Amino acid sequence: MKNLKLKMARVEKDLSQDELAQLVGVSRQTIGLIELGKYNPSLSLCIAICKALSRTLNDLFWED
Repeated sequence: MKNLKLKMARVEKDLSQDELAQLVGVSRQTIGLIELGKYNPSLSLCIAICKALSRTLNDLFWED
């Protein structure tokens, strides 16, 4: 399942996949795969992404 919430939050912060990846210490491909729903990030990576985007885990990773 695609993570459109993550992509929207990233775009709202005006960050590219590469810029977000650099902020959280992963590759651009990792961010791309998370957004496509093809990679399940670790909890620590989820938290780092949330901090970088000023969002909560529920905002970005909770499925409705």
